[in-house]
Order: sequence, then C-alpha cells, then structure tokens
Amino acid sequence: MDYVELNISTADAQQSEILVAELGELPFESFTEEGRTLKAYIPKERLVDCKAEVDALLESYGVHGARYISIEPQNWNALWESNFDPVTVTGECVIRAPFHAPHPELPYDIVIMPKMSFGTGHHDTTCLVATRILERDLSGKRGLDMGSGTGVLAIIAVRRGAERVDAVDIDEWAYENCRENIAENGVADRVVPILGDVSAIAGRRYDFILANINRNILLADMARYVASLDEGGELIMSGILERDIPALSDCAASLGLHDIVSFTRNGWASVVCRK
Repeated sequence: MDYVELNISTADAQQSEILVAELGELPFESFTEEGRTLKAYIPKERLVDCKAEVDALLESYGVHGARYISIEPQNWNALWESNFDPVTVTGECVIRAPFHAPHPELPYDIVIMPKMSFGTGHHDTTCLVATRILERDLSGKRGLDMGSGTGVLAIIAVRRGAERVDAVDIDEWAYENCRENIAENGVADRVVPILGDVSAIAGRRYDFILANINRNILLADMARYVASLDEGGELIMSGILERDIPALSDCAASLGLHDIVSFTRNGWASVVCRK
C-alpha cells in the first residue's frame, strides 16, 4: 500500500495535539512528531477523497505551507524500529517491540509491533485506557476493544484476566496487525480480531467495552455500545480532548449510564461510566 506523508509545521504542542485529534477523524492512520513538525500518514488512494477537507481544516487553524510527500513502498517495521521506544504504564506494565529487551520483573510485559496501526502506548489516550484496565480485575469477563488498532488494549485486558475480548477495527491493516500481536503475546485463544465497524457487535454481549476512537464516532455509536453492554458493565472511552468531556458525559447520561467520571492527561481525556 502506498502512503502519503503530510508534513505540518505547528505553532506549539497544543496545536499539534488538536490537529492529531481532528485529522484522526479522517482516514489518517498514524502520526509522529519531530520537533515542531507533525507528520500524518494516510493511504494515497484515501487522500483523494478528503484532500479538500484536509486543506480546509488546516486553513481554519491558520496552518500554511503544509506539504504532501508521496512515500515509496518500504519496510514499515524498520521505520517503527527506529522510532519506537518502550512505554511503561503505572509502573507495572511495559509496552515494547520484539526487538526491545524483555522486562520479566514487571507483571505485564506486552510485545507490540505496531506497523502503521494506532496503539503503541505512546499516545496519552492509549495510556489513559491502559491505566483504567490495570486498575481492574477482569477475571472471567467478556469485553470489546472498539477501534482496536494494534490490539494492545485487548491484550492488556486478557492479561488482567478477561475471558475473551473482541477486537474490532474497520481498517484491514489494523486487523492483520492485531492478529500478529495477539499471536506474539500468546493470547490468540482469548482475543478475537474482527474486521468491521460498530455493526459487527450487533447481538453480542459484553461485561466491559473499551472505545479509544474519536469524539464524533463515540457520540454516533455510543447507543450501540450501551445496547451490547450488560447491566453493571463499564464503558471506558477515550480518544478525546479535555474540552470534549461534557459532550461525552451528557451523551452517556442521556443513554441512562451513571457513575460517570473523567480522567485527563496532557490535554487528552477519558470518560468512564456504568450501565
């Protein structure tokens, strides 16, 4: 698959975070930062349909001089290997690549080769959800990881005792990457990758649902999450900025969810609620 790299010169870290959130609602699959330059990656064939929207978005934030660079087919594993450092969450879980040294001293040593899929633990939203998972005993529970990317959150959930986690993502690249990562971590018998959107969970029942996507999709699909959540089950959402907390909390309350609490990290947020 051929990709285009969009190079954006940002004013500061806050503008970079906002642009990641906004572009994440379009078909961009990955983001990296080098100093004040934000690099966003998108399949070339998918850029055709949204380039005008991207240009208008950048213009609305006062961004000028952004460059679209066509990337020749390459070894994405090698690219990630040069940029991906291990991440430690709550001091008890490390998320690392296969080429990093193992950490047998920690309770949870998670191995992820992200390729172009979202979910290495580096992004604050992934850390926010991973922290909530590590706080819970999920023994014997059935869960859903919606917008699963690399599958890292589903993997952590089964390592915390979940009996089964469906890992759903609309992107075929993410689906294949999740399959590789669950095999690498020895949890292929308990994590089930599913290629599709929210319609894929119709008729399924869960004790907990993880949804680290973006504001618009969370608001549009929350009713379907609630329909698949058992009474007493938890919905843990992220992929949003702090300013989006009221919108998600209000939507959750309107759907009958309660015990609504939020957590923040570097301008990003997660919202947790119960049915």
